[in-house]
Amino acid sequence: MRILHTSDWHLGRAFHRVNLLQAQAGFIGHLVTTVRERAVDAVVVSGDVYDRAVPPLAAVELFDTALHRLADLGVPTVMISGNHDSARRLGVGAGLIDRAGIHLRTEPSAAGTPVILRDTHGDVAFYGLPYLEPALVKDEFGVDKAGHEAVLGAAMDRVRADLAARPRGTRSVVLAHAFVTGGQASDSERDITVGGVAAVPAGIFGGADYVALGHLHGCQTITERVRYSGSPLAYSFSEADHRKSMWLVDLDADGSVTAERVDCPVPRPLARLRGRLDDLLADPELARHEDAWVEATLTDPFRPAEPMARLTERFPHTLSLVFAPERAPDDPRVSYARRLAGRSDEQIAEDFVAHVRGAAPDAAETAVLREAFDAVRVDHTVREVAR
Repeated sequence: MRILHTSDWHLGRAFHRVNLLQAQAGFIGHLVTTVRERAVDAVVVSGDVYDRAVPPLAAVELFDTALHRLADLGVPTVMISGNHDSARRLGVGAGLIDRAGIHLRTEPSAAGTPVILRDTHGDVAFYGLPYLEPALVKDEFGVDKAGHEAVLGAAMDRVRADLAARPRGTRSVVLAHAFVTGGQASDSERDITVGGVAAVPAGIFGGADYVALGHLHGCQTITERVRYSGSPLAYSFSEADHRKSMWLVDLDADGSVTAERVDCPVPRPLARLRGRLDDLLADPELARHEDAWVEATLTDPFRPAEPMARLTERFPHTLSLVFAPERAPDDPRVSYARRLAGRSDEQIAEDFVAHVRGAAPDAAETAVLREAFDAVRVDHTVREVAR
C-alpha cells in the first residue's frame, strides 16, 4: 500500500502579515497531483489542519475544496485534529464525510477503533490519535498523572489490544500529533509542555508498522518507522533551512517500510541576513537573496537611519527587522529582549523570583510555578476549543 503522509497545513495562517492562502491552495493542488501521478492508495494528515480553533472563512473554504478534490480521486484520506485545531469543530459531519472516503478522527475515545483499508495483501488498520491534551483526556484513558507519555501510552495500549484481536498479518499505521524525543523543533510550533515535559519516547509507538507524526514543522526521521512530514510551508524564519516535503511511504506485505520525500512548492525562499546595514547593502554575495522573504538582523553599534526603507531598496521582500548591536553581554545597554532570548516562560518567572527575593525558588516553589503555567495553558486550550 502506498501512503502519502502530510501534516500541519495550518490553513489560515499568515507569514509576518503576508497572506499565505494562495500558497496553501497551491500546496493542495500539488498534493492532489501527487496522489494522482504517484498512484497513492491512501492519504494521511496528522493534525493541525487549521491554524486556530475558529479559522477564517477563507481557510474553511479551502479545506472544503481540499476534501472535495481528494474525494473525487477516490483515494481514502485519514485525518486527525492537532493542538491548533478545535477537535469538535473539525469533527462536525465526520460520519457523513466518512461515506466519501474522508475519515476524520478527532475523538480520543475512538483511538482504538481503526479505519480499515485493503490492498492485495490484506487489511491495513489506520489508527487516528488526535492531539491528546493530558489534563482533558486523563479520565478517558484512566491515568492518574496528566502527562503526555501517560495518555499516549494508554491510547497505544488500546491500539495494540485492537490489533491483537485482528487477523494475523494485519498491518498498522498510527497517526499521532505529539512531540517525540529526538525531534527538532522550530519557532512556529505552539508549546505543549506539561509538568516541564513536552516530549514522549518513540518506543511508546511499539507494535505499529508506520507512525505518521504531526506537530513539528521540520520533515524528519525519528526511526525508520516513525517520521514527521513537517509543514508544507515555512511559518517562521527559523525554518529557513527546511526542505518542505511529504513522505511517500510504501508499506509492504510483511509490514516493512520504504519512504521517499516528495518536495512541496516554495512560494518564495527565506533568508536570514545578519551584519551591519552598509555591509548588507553592499555585499555582492547577497544578490541571491534579493527575491527572498528576508529577516535582517542589524549589528550596527547604533541604530542607523531609516533602516527598513534602505533595506527594501535592495531586498524588497524584507519582512522582519531585528536590532542586535555588537556589545558585550554584560553591557547595560544590552536589550531586555536579548537577555530573555531562548528562555522559557517558566525560566523567566524563576529568574524574576530570584531577582526580587535574592534567592532562586526551591523545588516546591518551582513545582508551584510549573503547575500555574500548566493551568493557564490548559485554560487557554479549553476556552479556545469552546468558542
